[in-house]
Amino acid sequence: MRDNRQYLPTAEGARTRCCLAHTRVRADRGQTPGVSTVSTLEAVCADAWPPQVSRRLGEWRLRAAGGYTGRANSALAAGDPGMPTEQALKHVVTFADEHGIPPYAQVIVGSHWERELAEHGWAVNAAHPKGAESAVLHSPLRTGSATAKVDNEPPEGWWELAVGGSATEAQRHVLTRGPNVGFASVRRADRIVGIARGCVVGDWLHIAVVEVHPDYRRQGIATALLAGLNLWSPTTRGRVLQVATDNHPAWRLYLRHGYRESHRYRYWIPPAN
Repeated sequence: MRDNRQYLPTAEGARTRCCLAHTRVRADRGQTPGVSTVSTLEAVCADAWPPQVSRRLGEWRLRAAGGYTGRANSALAAGDPGMPTEQALKHVVTFADEHGIPPYAQVIVGSHWERELAEHGWAVNAAHPKGAESAVLHSPLRTGSATAKVDNEPPEGWWELAVGGSATEAQRHVLTRGPNVGFASVRRADRIVGIARGCVVGDWLHIAVVEVHPDYRRQGIATALLAGLNLWSPTTRGRVLQVATDNHPAWRLYLRHGYRESHRYRYWIPPAN
């Protein structure tokens, strides 16, 4: 991962928000009925994306999964770590070193932890492969017809779109574990051309890995995948997903399907030492 560069968090945040305002794809902040706190959605997202190794640090979560995705390889800095900030950050770095991953802290934008980390020399990782800033979007569950199929195990061809080939042990762990996982797919001429992953956590459907083969985009396949997962989880009350703020096509798709923004988060890295 490209994690050796550091940027001032204020400048990067301003640049990201300016870009979104210009393209008019940022969602209005809204509230799904029953959503009480940001921490509720963060807990759902974390439980739906299980790392290979997880360790609690007070209310923080230290996570490692062979470097596959920032979410599974970072400290979720939300809540009280149960110790002074400087000591907690040392635990984050030590845990990362123990598991051979770069030290990241996933921090909610606008939270007091941004100020705390900045005061200790940490900075936003603007070089993160998925972008410096991501948003958590949510929506009430919608039902309707769907042409996507949802299986309990990844069907043949699913991994090719998900990870570009054979899955590593870490990728298999993250994508196949969870409270209740479903693997959506759409076929054309006996070939899988679109996939998505759903995970039910309590009353919530978490959606991730929405991928469509480049030759089949703009044909309603992503919509079919979302609808298929909706029908697969009829007892959930809402949907939640995470998307990079600079992924404008994905934003437009999710806005059309009723998603609204709850909050944003960024990955922070320690000083170069």
